[in-house]
Amino acid sequence: MNSSRIELFSFFNDVRWNETGGGVEFGVAIGEYRGVVRVPRRTFQRLIAGPVTPKSCLEAFYFNRFAFEHATETKLRAHQLTDDGNVELNAHDLEMA
Repeated sequence: MNSSRIELFSFFNDVRWNETGGGVEFGVAIGEYRGVVRVPRRTFQRLIAGPVTPKSCLEAFYFNRFAFEHATETKLRAHQLTDDGNVELNAHDLEMA
């Protein structure tokens, strides 16, 4: 019998601006893994037609949430984590999503 494993990703409703890191962050979980997804301010430059402010970055995130979540799933499936075990998305990741 061939069993397949279904991976269920959970995205938390904790989207926030990290002033220290200069970007948007949100939580993700799959199985036992719990992590933070970081999206630097520069990643939003292609999504925002105007000043890239914390408010405009958060608005762009919510407007494009599916793409951010899909890019996160792709990076987690490929085990592409940062040194601290979290995920960082860049413009290329979003283009591929």
